[in-house]
Amino acid sequence: MTSLPHRSRLQSFSGIGIPRGLQNEPWLLIAGSCVVGILLWGIWDYRDRVDFGTGGTPPTIRGWFKVNRLRVVRAFSYLCGDDLQDASALPRTGPRYLSSPIPRRPGGRPSLKPRTLPQRQSPEPIEPQAREALFKLMNRFYHEYPDILRLGLSKTEGGTADAIYARSDRPTCNPVAAQVGYEIAHIHPADKSLHVLLSPADARTVIEAAWGQRFAVPSMVPPGWIMVYAPRNSEEVEVMAQIVRAAIQWTTGAKLD
Repeated sequence: MTSLPHRSRLQSFSGIGIPRGLQNEPWLLIAGSCVVGILLWGIWDYRDRVDFGTGGTPPTIRGWFKVNRLRVVRAFSYLCGDDLQDASALPRTGPRYLSSPIPRRPGGRPSLKPRTLPQRQSPEPIEPQAREALFKLMNRFYHEYPDILRLGLSKTEGGTADAIYARSDRPTCNPVAAQVGYEIAHIHPADKSLHVLLSPADARTVIEAAWGQRFAVPSMVPPGWIMVYAPRNSEEVEVMAQIVRAAIQWTTGAKLD
């Protein structure tokens, strides 16, 4: 049996009639299919980004293009050996404020959302009482230490999450924190992860325990500004509290009881 001519195969592709001009130019058909595929992916990616939360980047087409430019830059950085889960760029020595060793995260690191910004993980189940305690954490620290902290919407997240800030008028306030507006920590509502400003040595400890990773665009923030993965139970919320407590001391210069 002889095979059908190439033109006939094209004409019967998916039961769709193909214009005669394209029958002699299969590369045009391939290129057109690629363009349609890219457009469909772009629509899905834009909607997924808006639905999940856009953080500090506006939920607009322009914001989406900006984020995807950063995604390309991050991909090249990763191919050149810059893995955000590698803590070796941070020092082992220097100021430390973690009161006790951080236990390794059970189950290892979560899967991550593909976009560079906002930096997010895929949501994981969390116990209801743990979720409640987590979202009270910023208020809890503010009410315990109102003389050194203030509570407000996160400027680094575009006002989409509550954050605690160091009072910048205090003489002991760490000048490094000025780069992020003296913000200490915030929690992301969609995935329950955090961004926290730690000392570089404490940040390394958290990352090596599989509890976090470096910020996706390191040039924008101090070295100790890291993503901390979401807790899943009450014991892990206390790990978050220990990390935030260390961040408060590093940023404010105050020693907490």
